[in-house]
Amino acid sequence: MEKINYFFKEFLPQVSAEWKKVTKPSWLEVRQTTVVVIVTSIVFAVYLWLTDAVIQYAYKGLNTLLGL
Repeated sequence: MEKINYFFKEFLPQVSAEWKKVTKPSWLEVRQTTVVVIVTSIVFAVYLWLTDAVIQYAYKGLNTLLGL
């Protein structure tokens, strides 16, 4: 019973007070951060692809050099 009283008398009012402090981003902010995420994802994808290609090339070259 004590937990139920705490939930309704303390927890929910605190949640409500915190919820009032929350601000929504503007549409411009949402678009800008979305573009940043997409561009960053593409940059990292290209970087990882190039790194993988270099490692594979080096591995194949090493295998050829050692005759494996």
